[in-house]
Amino acid sequence: MMHILQNRLIAAGLSEWSARQASMLIATAIILLLALLADMAAKKLILKGIARIVRKSANRWDDIFLENHVFDRLSRLAPAIVVYLLVPLFFLSSPRLVSMVERLAVAYMLVIGMLAVLAALDAALDIYRRFDVSRERPIRGYIQAVKLIVFFAFAILAISALLDRSPTILLGGLGALTAVLILVFKDTILGFVASVQLSANQMVRRGDWISMPKFDTDGDVIDITLTTVKVRNWDKTISTIPTYALISNAFRNWRGMEESGGRRIKRPINIDMNTIRFCDDAMIERSRKIEILRPYLDRKLEEVAAHNAAHNIDRSVEANGRALTNVGTFRAYIEAYLHANPLIHDDMTFLVRQLAPTDKGLPLEIYVFSKDQVWANYEAIQADIFDHLLAVLPVFDLKVHQTPSGSDLAALSPVLGPPDGRITPPPPGDSRGKHGGHP
Repeated sequence: MMHILQNRLIAAGLSEWSARQASMLIATAIILLLALLADMAAKKLILKGIARIVRKSANRWDDIFLENHVFDRLSRLAPAIVVYLLVPLFFLSSPRLVSMVERLAVAYMLVIGMLAVLAALDAALDIYRRFDVSRERPIRGYIQAVKLIVFFAFAILAISALLDRSPTILLGGLGALTAVLILVFKDTILGFVASVQLSANQMVRRGDWISMPKFDTDGDVIDITLTTVKVRNWDKTISTIPTYALISNAFRNWRGMEESGGRRIKRPINIDMNTIRFCDDAMIERSRKIEILRPYLDRKLEEVAAHNAAHNIDRSVEANGRALTNVGTFRAYIEAYLHANPLIHDDMTFLVRQLAPTDKGLPLEIYVFSKDQVWANYEAIQADIFDHLLAVLPVFDLKVHQTPSGSDLAALSPVLGPPDGRITPPPPGDSRGKHGGHP
């Protein structure tokens, strides 16, 4: 075709050299114009037609491929195909030029093909995330590993096309650089292995609440990639943790709590041991007026009376036989109160236990599970329970232990005297007398 164009230019009066140069320029212009037209046709006609068909389709998958620009990237192959097909027709007499342009066109098509494949993988990931199994089996790390392989494969093919050499030659050269590649991509390799372990063992999923004190992390997992795991903390900050760190370090996953349907309440009330005593008749009579406690008292009083009568116990001494205590009655009240609470699980661990006494008093620990797992609601349920129990303590003649504060010590200062140890004389008429003794 170049000869025909060149002959016509010579016939038009141009010299052979001028005709050759002019024909090359005209041929180049024709190829570029046809490539531009092919690109416009692919984008304005074919791509818009595909988009119209996709939007009318009831299937959602093709919309995802359209949103990830898979078809848009494929449309960019059109001008390269035109150049690849037309250059040999116009420049048949210049084999070196043809070979160079063909190699460039092939390399360009390989790059566009790689971008299209990467976009298709993104679309496949978006489709997968629409299924419930995606929360249990995240595949983002696998997709990124496949992307890395696709990138290297297409890169080797593109370089081979540019150099006009077999890909096996490049692969042989890369084999000698294996140690360097392993060092460079150490984090990627570790991340891939960790992603496989995390997914296979279901150690962590997108949406899980995890705690990792080493990285000051406590929140929901929002993304799991080949090399990192992103966690949105409760203070709305984002923590980025290396994926392999979840394999090499300990972390807590709260998924089990969320799947169980309950959330643990575990907190003690420290009772002042100076207020613990046996129940007298007045306290028992007062406690029997508490409706939820009455069945326990009736049963317990009958049991205690039967035991003492069977063993001829002399109850004139409190240490003899069995008797109810205010702290034991209070513990029974806590159990009855929690059983009556509709927001507390009865079919999960339910304990009101007495822990070992300490210098902080006698701990009565509540160990139950709330039905509501939402953080704010859970805290409100827990607060309501302890608000009530602390307020009802005086009914059982009990007090909560509290370390003396500055105001407590200040209230004792008239009795103890000033900080320097000197005794202040009592005011006139003080019942302590002239010796200043304690009342």
